[in-house]
Order: sequence, then C-alpha cells, then structure tokens
Amino acid sequence: MSSPSNASPSAFGPIRSICCIGAGYVGGPTMAVIADRCPGIKVTVVDLNASRIAAWNDPDLSRLPVYEPGLDAVVARCRGRNLSFSTEVSAAIAAADMVFLSVNTPTKLKGVGAGQASDLRWIEASAREVAACAQGHTIVVEKSTLPVRTAETVQAILAAAQRNPSDQSAAAPCTFSVLSNPEFLAEGTAVADLEHPDRVLIGGDDPAAIEALASVYGHWVPAERILRTNLWSSELSKLTANAFLAQRISSINAIGALCEATGADVHEVAHAIGTDSRIGPKFLKAGPGFGGSCFQKDILNLVYLCGHYGLQEVAAYWQAVVELNGWQQHRLARLVVQRLFGTVTGKRIAVFGFAFKADTNDTREAPAIRICQDLLEEGAQLAIYDPKVSSAQMTDDLGQPPQAQGEGVWRAAETPEEAVRQADAVVILTEWASFASLDWSMLVPQMRHPAWLFDTRSVADLAAARAAGLQVWRVGMG
Repeated sequence: MSSPSNASPSAFGPIRSICCIGAGYVGGPTMAVIADRCPGIKVTVVDLNASRIAAWNDPDLSRLPVYEPGLDAVVARCRGRNLSFSTEVSAAIAAADMVFLSVNTPTKLKGVGAGQASDLRWIEASAREVAACAQGHTIVVEKSTLPVRTAETVQAILAAAQRNPSDQSAAAPCTFSVLSNPEFLAEGTAVADLEHPDRVLIGGDDPAAIEALASVYGHWVPAERILRTNLWSSELSKLTANAFLAQRISSINAIGALCEATGADVHEVAHAIGTDSRIGPKFLKAGPGFGGSCFQKDILNLVYLCGHYGLQEVAAYWQAVVELNGWQQHRLARLVVQRLFGTVTGKRIAVFGFAFKADTNDTREAPAIRICQDLLEEGAQLAIYDPKVSSAQMTDDLGQPPQAQGEGVWRAAETPEEAVRQADAVVILTEWASFASLDWSMLVPQMRHPAWLFDTRSVADLAAARAAGLQVWRVGMG
C-alpha cells in the first residue's frame, strides 16, 4: 500500500505538483498560502462546482467565494503564476505528486449514525477518483475533518486500484501513501493561522511520505512546529481539539446564565479565572453559542465514535456540550420575547450579524439561524443586517424567502440604519468590529419606544446606547 518503511523522501522525488479536491473554506485558503510560500510548486484546486471555480477565477477579487481578511492579496500574488482553479479534476490528479482531499463531510441525515456520524460519500468519491486517475506514486492527504480510522477506507480503495489497475499499459504501476494532515484554522483568521500556525500535524505510517509533506510546510513553518504522529492519533487530534474548544464555550455560557441570575458579571469571572495559568484566557467569552462547520459536527462525530466503542458515559459527556449550546440559543430567543412584554408577534426586530463569527461570510451552524428561527416562530418581523452574508444565503439558512409584511417574516437590510427603522429592539448576534462604533444617537430615534438593545456578543457601547434612550441587556451581566 505505502512506500517501504525504510524509504527516504528522495524515493519519489521532491513535490512539484499538488492537487486539492475541494475549493471551499479549507481547500481554497490552504492551497493559496501553500502556493504563495512555495513558488516552485504548481498548485491546482479542483471542484465540480463550476460556479465556485468561476468565482475563484473572477478578476474582481472582492467576489472570491470565501471571505477571509488578507486572502484576496494572497490569491492575487499566486493566481496565474503557480495557483490555478479548475473543474478538470481528472487531469489535475494525473499531474499531481500529492493530492489533498478537502471535501465536505457533513453529519449524516439518515441511515446508520444519522444525526451524529459523518457522511463520507464525498471522501469515498474523491478516493475513487484518485484511484482511477493517478499516475506513478501519489501521496494522498486527508485534509477534511474525518472520523478516526477513515484512512482505512481511503487505503482500501487505493489498494484495490493498485491490485487492479485500469490502465494495463501504464509504464509503471500506481502506488499510494495516505497521510492525515488536519486543519486547525479559525475562520476570520485563516490566512494568519496558515502563515503562522501553532503547529502542523502530519500523521502516517510511511516516513518518506511524511517527510515529503513536511518539506512543503518547511518552506515557511519552523521545524519544531511540524508534529508527526500515526494516522489514528492525527485524525483523533482534530476532533479532540474542536471538542475541547467547544466545551469551553458551553462552560462559560453556563456560568454566564448563572451570573445573570445572581448579579455577577461573566466578563469579570472569565477574567479572574483566565489569569490562572492552568486555565488561560482563550475561549472564555460568553455569547450566543458556538457555530461554524466543525464544532458541532465534530463533537457529534465524537459522540458516535464513543458510543460505537461502548463508551456510553463518555458519549453522554460530549453530547451534553452540544445540548447546552442549543439551550443557550433557545434561551436567548426566549429572553428577547420576555423583555418585549411577553410577545414579539408583529413587532420589528433588527438583527445585527448573521455569520457565525466576525470576518467571515460562513453561516454554517451560525447561532443566528436558530435564534432567528425561534423569533420568526414567535411571529416577529426581522430586519437582518450582515456586511458579508447575502440575502440568498439567509434564505437558504432560514428556510423561507424574504417578505416585507406579515407575521413571522424577515428581510435583509443593506445598512444598520435601514434595519432599525420602526424596530422595537436590536439584537447583536455577530461580533463585527463595526458594531462597536455604531452611532446610537442617530439610530435610536428611528426606533419605536420603549426600545431595547440585546447584546449577545458584548461588543456594543452600552453607555452610548443607554444615553440614546435604549434599555440594555448584555449576555452574562446580572
């Protein structure tokens, strides 16, 4: 299956060509930075979604399908030099020394493991495409977040191709090495995370392949930050990292609810415990809960794996982290209803922020989705403003098209000023920096009174909001 265990990196030469299958939030930025830092390597990002590839190739860099600060500049330096985006998947695989699998692995919606296990259909399809098209020796790198021992599936598919090559006339048989190289990116800081990573993790059982991938990252990552493990440790490390981070968010939100009930301030509590070197200050900011493509999916995957191996108590522990996150979002929606005299039917509410966090246009599992859906179910009229999320994306996420009038309806607003007109409340759900400097003296007169500000992200200038006439609620503040 793999190259001999005593092989050296020179056994199959330096990496000259890389193909990445998947042009999404991980594949696009990762390959752009690799191309930028490794000008001698040809990098091709492929995807069957023609409109996504067209967006990556758009001369107007503001139209890139992924918004990340600094990404447009990286793409501008490399595109047309050694970075390209294409729908020609087979040709790119055939030309590549190394193929990254960076496709979607959503939670299964039906069948065995539905609601917890990862749907690996795109990983399997990609592996089969590599098996059919690769030439010579190819290093296959798992970049998607995957369950532990997924590499066995990829290895089995590639091994079958070695035993039964489709091209009997090939000058040399195809061989493969499989590596795990999970991403540890935070959306909104992905480019910085790629350029200055805390660590790069490479798991595998082929030393030559491991060193070949390490040599790619070695163009800009210090050697001591490139960690090597076996395949299974690498795959589990990604799930564990996300589970630990999500657990901290659920923990501080649980304490935040207690602070609201007792008169304490969660920000002061977080600062006090964060100065403990054993705990540290990161991921201790109370808010509407975690979102994004990985946290919930990876924890549910962990729950499924623990249950599969008979570790029911461990599964229940991690399941509770997810359940508390959902509870927090439902709690915040109920709180808005309660403060607005017990009903929001027919009332206008301005929602500031729809992306799951600032500096990204990604809305996957965004807390705003569940909170907005709860408010719509209560009959509210929502005016949603987000500087990067399109109305079309909001429509997909909320499951209903925009509508100007009625109960339980929403519309997109182009500006904060448009969103607050005749609104009874403002609810901040994403921590965009611009929300810290809103001119409340100009916004509040356009609202219906008494009017409220619900700051679930602790970004607003509360003193200015109060001075302008708003009643104010902030998460975790008694």
